[in-house]
Amino acid sequence: MPTATYSDALAVLIVGCGNIAGGFDAARAPDAAPCTHAGAFRRHGRYRLSACVDPDETRRREFMRHWDIASGHSSMDAVVESGSRFDVVSICSPTDCHANDVRAAIRLQPRVIFCEKPVTPSAATTAELVRVCEAAGVPLAINYTRRWDPEITRIRSELASGVWGSVRTVVGLYNKGVLNNGSHMIDLLHHLLGPVSVVATGTPVWDGLPDDPSVHAVLSGPNGLPIHLACGDASDFALFEVQIVTRGGVLTMEEGGLAWRVRRTSESPHFLGYRTLDVGERRAGGYLLAMLGAVSNIHETLSSGTELASTGRSALAAQVICERIKEKSYLAR
Repeated sequence: MPTATYSDALAVLIVGCGNIAGGFDAARAPDAAPCTHAGAFRRHGRYRLSACVDPDETRRREFMRHWDIASGHSSMDAVVESGSRFDVVSICSPTDCHANDVRAAIRLQPRVIFCEKPVTPSAATTAELVRVCEAAGVPLAINYTRRWDPEITRIRSELASGVWGSVRTVVGLYNKGVLNNGSHMIDLLHHLLGPVSVVATGTPVWDGLPDDPSVHAVLSGPNGLPIHLACGDASDFALFEVQIVTRGGVLTMEEGGLAWRVRRTSESPHFLGYRTLDVGERRAGGYLLAMLGAVSNIHETLSSGTELASTGRSALAAQVICERIKEKSYLAR
């Protein structure tokens, strides 16, 4: 993609200078797919990294040096007082800071806010921020990354078109918190299949995050589709996988979306009249392309009115389900 001139590139303010802001890309090869906000904006070529915010001066200065950012601030209040204007405010601060950072970002009158997930620790607070952004006319994009994964986009289209036949059941595996990582799972289910509701929950698994356990759950999807969420323990290893059982075969997302395993139905070579699954194929996923897809979608929204793939409303819908899962599991104890 051609690089825009400095004057017509979209100005970006990055709030928070940690790993998802740019740290994960700091040691990656220059030609590797970007995994961070700064990396994706820089690779896209039609943005300029204009300023950043972080209260830690050492981290902020290193971020500015690495990403060649001229202006740095210790707080959002300092940015507001500076009178600077930005097309995009990219919020990468800790979740507890998001509410204040989004409100401050609105005072800057950007054209879009791109916020990390979860939006806030509370669905009620998230709902308030969504309303505030809508009232201000500022689109709110939320980084539920897999909505920009091209392989998931393809599979969503295939499921909707009936290529795989009826979906029979879905199993999701995750750990490290029903809100922290489970919200990714719920959002993905909403994206692929449609709205879900909570049927039953199991015992909370306290695997690393205060007040945010992982929870086993039984969900119901469109037309009563049975969906099962099962938890590992984050102290063992990172886990995020989905198995979609259909009439035509089984699609399994592995390694968080870095790969997919696809098995189709075939006639059994051993038992006459039986159908079974073939050995299948393992193909690359598109997860590493998702961040670039996100900033491309934001650019298209600002330049031609394309809809955002992930919004405050879609994020809120996932968070509401996560809260119901958590509350139901507490009541069951």
